[in-house]
Amino acid sequence: MRSTPSLAQLIEQQTRGVDGAHPTAIGGLSLFRWSTATPPTGVVYAPALCVIALGAKRVTFGEKEYLYDAQHYLLVAADIPATARIVEATPQVPYLALMLQLDPLEVGEVVAQLGPQPETPAERALAVSALDAALLDSLIRLVNLLKEPRAALVLAPLVRKEILYRLLVGPEGTRLRQLASGTNQGQRITHALRWLRTHYAEPLRVEAIAKLAAMSPSAFHRHFKAVTSLSPLQYQKRLRLQEARHLMLGGAVDAAEASFKVGYESPSQFNREYRRLFGAPPRRDVEALRQAQVPAVAQAFSDVQAPP
Repeated sequence: MRSTPSLAQLIEQQTRGVDGAHPTAIGGLSLFRWSTATPPTGVVYAPALCVIALGAKRVTFGEKEYLYDAQHYLLVAADIPATARIVEATPQVPYLALMLQLDPLEVGEVVAQLGPQPETPAERALAVSALDAALLDSLIRLVNLLKEPRAALVLAPLVRKEILYRLLVGPEGTRLRQLASGTNQGQRITHALRWLRTHYAEPLRVEAIAKLAAMSPSAFHRHFKAVTSLSPLQYQKRLRLQEARHLMLGGAVDAAEASFKVGYESPSQFNREYRRLFGAPPRRDVEALRQAQVPAVAQAFSDVQAPP
């Protein structure tokens, strides 16, 4: 009787022993392999399911630290800035993982099929939960479809839908429902976060964004912090500084130009806030990252290749 390959075996086969981020032919699915641990680095997560097949990772979101490994998955239910580091990886036992982006429209379709649920308060947009056998099995089948491109065209959307179903009926289902379009508090905040993600360089007008979320400014502040652990101003600042870091790491701009591109009017204010967040002035920080060859930062604003 032929045995089913494990998730780790499938990811190692697809990445061919090459460290890095590996986008795949299946939309929204990326695979990752790293043979060394990494220092803490800033990332901006898009909504995603992140699963580790080998190794372990720590993610800091707000004041809370989350550790996940091959027995747990990380669910990100909104666009959020965080700090992440791979803590278990060696050349002999590399870090192997996958990230599946979560499309709000797809989530909404499955939510509609499951029927209405009681309205719940907004929940923090990131959580770690136990990886059960049924969810793991569906992920293995999805990655296995990379061996059959023609079959993947037909079957991958069905397996993605199964994965969403298993997440929605699992312990983090309420959190994931915040991604769907709707009128509850979490869904309204998630909609506002998507808007902020693409307009972070513009002046922040909380009243206008609260109106977009159909909330009073005070209610918006309260629920925004419940989901992101940050105030709207802190959230915008994190997005701006992460993107500036990404621009400088790419080598195309210096600190002054990066600060203007992300919406700062004062380079000195940018330098102060950058140092406060990352622990070093922009130039020194970027040079240290280049020397360390940190994988997470280079793709911090890439929905496809940001490490899970």
